[in-house]
Amino acid sequence: MTNTSSRAGLDASLSETVARTLQDYLDTLGDHEASNIYRLVLDEVERPMLEIMMRYTHNNQSKAAQCMGINRATLRTKLKRHNLL
Repeated sequence: MTNTSSRAGLDASLSETVARTLQDYLDTLGDHEASNIYRLVLDEVERPMLEIMMRYTHNNQSKAAQCMGINRATLRTKLKRHNLL
């Protein structure tokens, strides 16, 4: 997808999916206190993103970092955090 409107649709879809999933999660908590939601959401999204990007780039860390818009050192830190290195 190359045009801006197609990309905007993907962004909205991802955003809507996260919002819906987070709301469902909070709804299932019932009387239990929500905690560490920020880290939970980041971990749930970050790990599959890293796995997919590493597959997409055939484990080329420099290329994966470039595609993700982060530097290689940050990518390596994230890969280590998720035990993907």
